[in-house]
Amino acid sequence: MKKKALITGISGQDGAYLSKLLLSKGYEVFGIERRTASNENFRLKFFNIFEKIKLHRIDLYEFNQVSKIIIDEQFDEIYNLAAQSFVGSSWDNPISTSNINSIAVTNILDSINMFSPKTKFYQASTSEMFGKIIQKKQSEDTPFYPRSPYGVSKLYAHWMTKNYRESYNLFCCSGILFNHESPLRGSEFVTKKIVESLTKQCNGAEDSLKLGNIDAKRDWGFAGDYVEAMYLMLQQEKPDDFVIGTGVTNSVRKFCELTLTKLNVDFSWDGKGIEEKCIRNSDNKILIEISSDFFRPAEVDFLLADASKAKKVLNWEPKHNLEDLVEIMVDFELSKFQ
Repeated sequence: MKKKALITGISGQDGAYLSKLLLSKGYEVFGIERRTASNENFRLKFFNIFEKIKLHRIDLYEFNQVSKIIIDEQFDEIYNLAAQSFVGSSWDNPISTSNINSIAVTNILDSINMFSPKTKFYQASTSEMFGKIIQKKQSEDTPFYPRSPYGVSKLYAHWMTKNYRESYNLFCCSGILFNHESPLRGSEFVTKKIVESLTKQCNGAEDSLKLGNIDAKRDWGFAGDYVEAMYLMLQQEKPDDFVIGTGVTNSVRKFCELTLTKLNVDFSWDGKGIEEKCIRNSDNKILIEISSDFFRPAEVDFLLADASKAKKVLNWEPKHNLEDLVEIMVDFELSKFQ
């Protein structure tokens, strides 16, 4: 009999990659998307798997709706990827961010405990929970210090997952994933924004790219690698939490430079601080400008994963480095102009 998996947030980047992975392993995959979702599931269609998913539009705020599908289907595994996941927006909408990222996980965990206690549960936690870092490399034992409403809301979900595991002996895991990107990333995320804009500018677009803190450093990986870690967490004998990352950190500036290099652009930086610009040397076109509009009220300057536990226990390591990731994303954007 096929294993049954439920993925919340299935229409997002990670939902699409995870769906593809689970289908390749013979799973029957169910998905929950918001009733207000309007993207027509283009990511699932990109992988040609849309017709293979059993989609449900339910409100994760509503316990009765959540519990009904769990009662009816008795899933082997549930992956909670649903979230308001853009950090910048969480400052503009702190209440809705808190509701989306906190209430849903509680409803799912309570439903599992009451009606399907053998179901294994994965919670998508985030490196943003570390926030104002206390240790140079962040592991499962690093203290949390979130610096945004998004980080705070995800920390609630993380601790609820741990509490249900310890209180009710449920198989619940949290994956503390560092930044992971792909061509299917939303345009509001900085990596996608960089690659989209610079590729368009190399193909005739006039508008320059506006960014905030380009010296902020992140541990970036490829989403396709990271969903494998999610899957592996639920295949273990005992539930636990794992940090997932590459163990290499790079600045937003470096990401821009790698993108421009891949696009064969000769460029230089000019100015300092808010006046700094990246210029194309062939015609002095301004490619990148710094804008105060994109600085966060409280910045997270540096994140770097210590994923040694995942390597030891899950036998997981990333298959792609940052250069590979940039190449994948740039090639995808260039294909739109061919």
